Amino acid sequence: MPPSPDASSAALVNRLHHSAFDYFRLHTHPETGLVADTSLPGSPSSIATTGFGLSSYPVAIERGWMSRAEAAAIVLKTLRFFEGCDTGSHPDATGHRGFYYHFLAMHDGRRVWHSELSTIDTALLIAGVLTAGAYFDGSDPAETEIRDTARELYARVDWRWAMNKGDTLTMGWKTNRFIRHRWRGYNEALLLYILALASPTHPIPPESFAAYTASYQWLRYGEIDYLHAGPLFIHLFSHAWIDFDGIHDAYMREKGIDYVENTRRAIRIQRAYARDNPHGYIGYSDTVWGLTACDGPSARRRLRGGHRQHFIGYSARGAPFGPDDGTLAPWAALSCLPFDREAAMEGLDAVLATYPNLLSDGRFPGSFNPTIIGPTAEGWIDERCVGLDQGLLVMMIENARSGLIWRLMRDSPPICEGLRRAGFSGGWLSAEQPASSAA
Repeated sequence: MPPSPDASSAALVNRLHHSAFDYFRLHTHPETGLVADTSLPGSPSSIATTGFGLSSYPVAIERGWMSRAEAAAIVLKTLRFFEGCDTGSHPDATGHRGFYYHFLAMHDGRRVWHSELSTIDTALLIAGVLTAGAYFDGSDPAETEIRDTARELYARVDWRWAMNKGDTLTMGWKTNRFIRHRWRGYNEALLLYILALASPTHPIPPESFAAYTASYQWLRYGEIDYLHAGPLFIHLFSHAWIDFDGIHDAYMREKGIDYVENTRRAIRIQRAYARDNPHGYIGYSDTVWGLTACDGPSARRRLRGGHRQHFIGYSARGAPFGPDDGTLAPWAALSCLPFDREAAMEGLDAVLATYPNLLSDGRFPGSFNPTIIGPTAEGWIDERCVGLDQGLLVMMIENARSGLIWRLMRDSPPICEGLRRAGFSGGWLSAEQPASSAA
């Protein structure tokens, strides 16, 4: 008897889940534990991707893809690197004041590309550090050291310094000056604020979260009202670690929804926008969608139909207000699995049926653009797999399947304390005892 459609779908998701995790097997440096930003040869490490990698090892253990001892050894190598790395104020250090530069050399962790000391990417790294510390709860020396080092790395981060005497967090520092832009309005920094609020050593004041949310934009698209952010990843990154289901801050309490429902609405808007396809790009539909931050073609290129168009390269593409140049993220639908299973599976099936040449070694590329003339229906395809995309898939598929990462973080004192200090209440958070320490 042939497998049922549900069984076939489950097998497909499992294969993609496993393949996404294998990115970290293939692209983690054996000595530093740093993870490459992309699959391209010579790619530097991204500290954010390293954070997603640290969060993926518990999934690999639970799925039987890796032994607990093997995973613990890799995690410990990574944590020891950050514990002992150069954190001076000179330009080629790894970090400073507990923060780390966005991009690091894989072999020694030195800063590359004149990248910024990044507040958000450090937060994504620290979230991975805390996930590892929460999962490895054994009494053997390796797991004990993982927990101790995780607490130490979190305590080092001087979040208050990163406010630069303002009411919100800056986006980072460039060796001798702070970046002018600050984290305001709804964006991926929701996780950053929650971690910064709960710091046992350098907490930011609760008022900073109110200042962050003060420029939220509540908009309507068609018949859908929602807290606006155009790129899809904004509605997903913080959710990879934090279960926002049934808990509310002051803003969402006034609107009568939570951040999970808001993400569901953002998915509906992505699908409606792709269905409406205001620019007439090829391939868009309510099952082929996904506008988010990704690389894309650049310069002027010829389109199917003979026209030419200027393309924008890397950009935080978004719906419904753009930017939009016909470039889509093929992994986007599957990453939404915990929030809208039907949309995720319909999107996955449609993109694979229509564009069968996208997968490489079982993994999605960062993006593609079927409107551009190419040798196959896929048109232009990003030549890279992107570590952030693969890590997000590992975590989101697992949250849909078992809720593992969400369970770990619901028991994490820093997450619980940060949520409370931000004014969240209700749901699972109200059932917890107040955290006595954020360490």
